[in-house]
Amino acid sequence: MEKREIEKAIEKTVLKMALEPKNTEHYHELAKYYAMDNQYEKVISVYESLLEIDPKDMQTLLNLGSIWFYAKEYRKALKCFNQAMLVNPSNYLVYYNIANTYAEMKNFSKALHFYTRTLDFNSLDPEIYNAIALLYHDFEDYVEARAYYEKALSLDPDNLTALVDLGNVCFKLFDYNKALEYYYKVFNLAPDNKTVALCIANTLSVNKDKEKCYDYFEKALALPGDNYKAYICYAIAKSDFKDYEDAVELYQKAIAQNPKEANAHILLGNLLSNIKKYGEAEKEYKEALKINKLDPSIYVLIANVYYMDNQAEKALNSYRAAVNMRPENDEYKLVFVQVLEDFIEEYRKDDIVAAI
Repeated sequence: MEKREIEKAIEKTVLKMALEPKNTEHYHELAKYYAMDNQYEKVISVYESLLEIDPKDMQTLLNLGSIWFYAKEYRKALKCFNQAMLVNPSNYLVYYNIANTYAEMKNFSKALHFYTRTLDFNSLDPEIYNAIALLYHDFEDYVEARAYYEKALSLDPDNLTALVDLGNVCFKLFDYNKALEYYYKVFNLAPDNKTVALCIANTLSVNKDKEKCYDYFEKALALPGDNYKAYICYAIAKSDFKDYEDAVELYQKAIAQNPKEANAHILLGNLLSNIKKYGEAEKEYKEALKINKLDPSIYVLIANVYYMDNQAEKALNSYRAAVNMRPENDEYKLVFVQVLEDFIEEYRKDDIVAAI
């Protein structure tokens, strides 16, 4: 519907509500039109008014809870979902929504409890198993996550969410061949999936399959979408295979695509530092510093370059800048003190030589 049509529908519905103020269907209709117009504050107001008429309106409780959930107002969302649970304790969606909310709140035990309750009422929905797998995944229990993704696939062998996430879990478990198996299946089902093409390329890179790796990076770059991440991942792979000139060029393409991001500058600086092009590395780090002026880790990287290039005094100044920005960081302090001691010792050695 066009905006003008929505406005007319709202006016018409408000008039119906004035004539029948206890008819909850009109409230549902008005909330729908406000949602279509992205007026969610008014949607909330309509639902709250509806609940004053019928506190047990199940759809309203679920819808209002979902609005609060997506607004990250998790306590308010739980209040709605808990009310819905009292109205209909057999509705699996209530338990599922409560579980999702606790998962977002990083409350593992309560999230798992309510996902398990969801399965008591609906044990054949693969998305519930995906949600439990994601919960374990987020808490870095990859073995359990893998088991639940596999259960989801047993119910729906072409479930793209389970296939992609299971590939990711296998990658984290260092089972790269199995990860590729799942990624390839996704790519066969969705050959326009740029993210999965990158996953395949990255996994092939780890597996040291250079030709196939490069082939899938090229496929990813050819697919529609932002190439910033693709350029960076491709550059990392090129570096790993010691194709340094190509890697530098890819980082530069990433920088050209998104000049307001510091990450490509930092990674390019790291590469140049590793191949002992310290002056060029320094330039890249300083470009990153223009973007993220308050990032002490960039000062540390610049200091490292100075130190490796035997410019101890400059290194000390950069380390000191990092320490001043993060005085609570013991690692920065430790490195600063060590370099300072080395610097003093070097000067003492020069004094001794001069005295002789």
